[in-house]
Amino acid sequence: MFDVAVIGAGAAGMMCAAVAGQRGLSVVLVDHAERLAEKIRISGGGRCNFTNIGTTPANFLSANPHFCRSALAGYTPQDFLALLREHGVRWHEKHRGQLFCDDSSESIIEVLRTECERGGVKWRMPCRVDEVAGEEGGYVLATSTGTLRARKLVIATGGMAIPQLGATDFGLKLARQFGLKVIEPRPALVPLTFEPEAWRPFSELSGVALEVRLGTGAGKTRGEFLEDLLFTHRGLSGPAILQISSYWQPGEAIVLDLAPGRDLADELLAAKSGSRQQMHTVLAGLWPKRLADTWLAQGQGELAQARLADVPDRSLRALADRIHQWRLVPTGTAGYKKAEVMRGGVDTRGLDQKSMQAREVPGLYFIGETVDVTGWLGGYNFQWAWASGVACGRAL
Repeated sequence: MFDVAVIGAGAAGMMCAAVAGQRGLSVVLVDHAERLAEKIRISGGGRCNFTNIGTTPANFLSANPHFCRSALAGYTPQDFLALLREHGVRWHEKHRGQLFCDDSSESIIEVLRTECERGGVKWRMPCRVDEVAGEEGGYVLATSTGTLRARKLVIATGGMAIPQLGATDFGLKLARQFGLKVIEPRPALVPLTFEPEAWRPFSELSGVALEVRLGTGAGKTRGEFLEDLLFTHRGLSGPAILQISSYWQPGEAIVLDLAPGRDLADELLAAKSGSRQQMHTVLAGLWPKRLADTWLAQGQGELAQARLADVPDRSLRALADRIHQWRLVPTGTAGYKKAEVMRGGVDTRGLDQKSMQAREVPGLYFIGETVDVTGWLGGYNFQWAWASGVACGRAL
């Protein structure tokens, strides 16, 4: 019999267990995986993008967008950095507030493991949870290593992204079992794909990258980012696409500006007078040559060998408009196997924002990615894991 059982030994689960244990509660941490915290281990190219120093509630998507405010205010990136300093972990800022370990992701895993040990947390791993039931005064867990009982139960099993590392919909099934609503889950921070035949001319650009501005949606659901884009055999990827994928809805177009921060029409018209350059040479000065050649070959082949000086003004304006507003309609995403996170999850309107406890089910808590709070690319989802885990651990 424990005070608290935490199912899921990932970022949120270990943080919650450590905080609760160090408050004097008896805590058992249960996970089905053979190896601890694989998602932390592979994140950030093995260096773990563990937070973003610019984190605000505006960096998160949710059907209930104000839910994350309390937890994020209660445990900030600076609080996590103080913990890393205590453990002697060194880090660096890589890009737009993204913080990475100087060494490896193992440093973060070791910090969390040590914090759990300080709290006297008991481990059950690998341990499969076959059934969860409520009983008077708490919960009973039927597991592959025997029966566990706890007064309170925390679900930190994450989402369905990267199933090859053991991700499942366990947390969502459990939420439904106890009567909580679930916002329909789907892959997020994921590459977008296109109809193969339509994409064929661009598939040869696989590996080409450039900075773009892109957006999708409208009103409160609109997303817009200035980030790097990567062409792939099946579609588009890179930070820009991963970001916008969280906002994109099936059937919607995405709009890309392939020359952000420039007025290409004015530039082309100003350079036209007396120019002896061919159009493919002009565009090759703007983009990688492969992209310039492919772009002109798609529906504008007559421009490929034309000199800039010979192209009518209206054609230059039309070319500039298409470059600044390239509209594409993806057919789908690369799925959970390529997604970094899951969007959707346990409906936060059924949870208390300060404690993460289910409003109608005393003693049952949901934290981390299982909850309908999805951060941008760049360390935000880890910060939500730390913050929601701490909020819950303090409230148990």
